[in-house]
Amino acid sequence: MIKDFFAIAACILTAYFVAMAAKVEGAHLIGTPVILLCAVVSYVVHWIIAAPSLITSSEKYFDFTGMIATLFVVATAIFALISSGNEVSIQSAIVGIFVAAWTLRLGTFLYKRIVKSGEDKRFREIKKSLPKFLMTWTLSALWVFLTTVNALTIITLNPREPIGFFFLLGAALWIVGFSLEVIADRQKKHFSELSENKDKFITQGLWSISRHPNYFGEIVLWTGIAIISLPLLSGFQFVTLVSPVFVFLLLTKISGLPFLEDKAEKKWGQEKSYVEYKNKTPVLVPFFGKK
Repeated sequence: MIKDFFAIAACILTAYFVAMAAKVEGAHLIGTPVILLCAVVSYVVHWIIAAPSLITSSEKYFDFTGMIATLFVVATAIFALISSGNEVSIQSAIVGIFVAAWTLRLGTFLYKRIVKSGEDKRFREIKKSLPKFLMTWTLSALWVFLTTVNALTIITLNPREPIGFFFLLGAALWIVGFSLEVIADRQKKHFSELSENKDKFITQGLWSISRHPNYFGEIVLWTGIAIISLPLLSGFQFVTLVSPVFVFLLLTKISGLPFLEDKAEKKWGQEKSYVEYKNKTPVLVPFFGKK
């Protein structure tokens, strides 16, 4: 229990220090640096929705909450610009649209999936402990903030310069990454809905060149946002480049690949067809590396 409360405190402090490093001079709302206020919004949204979920021990709205929090933090950054009398630049508007499109697509996809399955197996043990369950919601608030802080800084900086090479390259990467993620998720959803594919693993489409093409797309799209930010950041604001690094580490070292690879190994590890698929198909980056 004590460890969970320490983790909650660490999540809050991490968001605070990153937000203060990323703050933009002169960008305040209700007397608070805009980036810090965005962090506060993420935590408040999570805790408000967590309250009934903690009481009922339900994880049904967990991923949906991440979507709502992301929309609110982007809206906060945009509202701060408008309320200060600034016209939202084309770069800020597009980055805001990118983040909103990503979270709406992913949030609704994950929510529909949990409604269909009835539960998220990751929470079977977690929700038995109230402090641990609360810590998980708090960690999600930090996830939302760290994932979006680079984009939020771009929006708050509100660049007026003509669209240049870094913006075009980053936007192109975002579109490629987003497309990969959407297509991969749809291919897997369609595959799993066919009765003849029950308890089988997918090797079709993008899944024939990567065992986790949706995760690869996710990493690419946030890398695109980071590239857009490169000529805009200064001083401690470069700490916001933690966004793509955080996404990469989260998906490849913490809750993504390790969990799914272990699950697949337990389920199909003794099947010759899976061993062959695993040996010839890169775990993440298409056409590069094995296992």
